[in-house]
Amino acid sequence: MINQLRIYDIPPENRGPFNDRFRDQAAPIFARYGFRILAMWESEREGRLFFIYLLAWADEAEMKAAWQAFMADEEWAEIKRVTGAQHGTFVNGIEEHVLHPTAYSAALGDVQ
Repeated sequence: MINQLRIYDIPPENRGPFNDRFRDQAAPIFARYGFRILAMWESEREGRLFFIYLLAWADEAEMKAAWQAFMADEEWAEIKRVTGAQHGTFVNGIEEHVLHPTAYSAALGDVQ
């Protein structure tokens, strides 16, 4: 198993619309493609707003296939078009990390 950490830099004025879109529209589409969201957070630093979430994947092949399918989803493309027209920019940038557990990581289970 691997995890994927994604950090979105969100325009603060779009906090509400971003969270509404992620919760009500993106997350259900994610679920259709096998995304497993483990947790979500917000963080603020130096006047910037970040939306952070952690995904679980069986392996990188599953992760890449799911992202490819999601990005090609016509419903998602239309949602982005409509909400972008209503609210402008939703994401200033995305930082992504694919996390592989170390041999001594608690993520592996019984490691002491």
